Amino acid sequence: MGAWEDDRQVTDSTMVTAASGQAAEAGRWAGDVEIDDPYGIDDELRYEDGFDPDAEIEPDAEYAATLAPDPATQRRERVGPTGRPMPRFPAPRPAMEHGPAKIIAMCNQKGGVGKTTSTINLGAALAEYGRKVLLVDFDPQGALSVGLGVNPMELDRTVYNLLMERGVTIEDILLKTITPGMDLLPSNIDLSAAEVQLVTEVARESALSRALKPTLSEYDFVIIDCQPSLGLLTVNALTAAHSVIVPLECEFFALRGVALLTETIEKVRERLNPDLDLDGILATMYDARTVHSREVLARVVQAFGDQVFHTVIGRTVRFPETTVAGEPITSYASSSVGAAAYRQLAREVLARCPVA
Repeated sequence: MGAWEDDRQVTDSTMVTAASGQAAEAGRWAGDVEIDDPYGIDDELRYEDGFDPDAEIEPDAEYAATLAPDPATQRRERVGPTGRPMPRFPAPRPAMEHGPAKIIAMCNQKGGVGKTTSTINLGAALAEYGRKVLLVDFDPQGALSVGLGVNPMELDRTVYNLLMERGVTIEDILLKTITPGMDLLPSNIDLSAAEVQLVTEVARESALSRALKPTLSEYDFVIIDCQPSLGLLTVNALTAAHSVIVPLECEFFALRGVALLTETIEKVRERLNPDLDLDGILATMYDARTVHSREVLARVVQAFGDQVFHTVIGRTVRFPETTVAGEPITSYASSSVGAAAYRQLAREVLARCPVA
């Protein structure tokens, strides 16, 4: 009598048995049915041996170093994941003097694209290169604060107090991080009230700019982690910023929102901040093994050209681990692919603004 598997009937004549001498294990498929084993996993490997087929499979070193589908071509022609020639970004010399700071808004109205991760790790990489960095948590969810080991619910004063209360200075809420040279202005759910209260304020779009102005001479970079919306808080961040970095997940829905964001940036430039520039679009969560990631990245490069960073941030399990640990990947997993990617991004950012 036939056995059923995968909705297809397998007769006894197509089963491989020990008696037939064709295989040692009874019940394996034979005939025209192929066993899908792309990773060469031995038959005896089972869950009880510690193998989880759904776990992330770390790419080999060659793939990890290039994050590109054809490593041989990458090495020979030095073409990056974006399909363009990959420049060399030399390690910068440590800054002998600090300030005035360049303010960068890490902005995308779509959530889950890597804004907070990029803010933390870019800031930490810049600090490794001798720059003084101030991170501003401008999201009421407080993800940036949590990612640096701070419990937002235990804070007495946050960015909200800096914006809304007279007499509160940056020194009153400033927190040191475990990364030397990198400080934090934390946030929590109180900041959501500021969006409502600022509506009646004069020059409400410039509240953050006024708050940050006294401390710009002490830092080389101020990086603002924006909330996933295009509301008044985000407009405040864009008004205060000199430039914008747009983290973009290599996924179709994330790609759709970029046009709306660039339109908002243009409006802020025309009406509030004529010095605002688009520093670049940063591809995140990239996996060269999937056609979809490669297609989305190719479309972004086709649409924005040189505004797309050469550096591409790959998908790795290390990033969520660093959130739990409450520290940047540059210290949590210093030799990992993710840490190397953000160090390269820091060098590329410095190359685009050599005065910093």
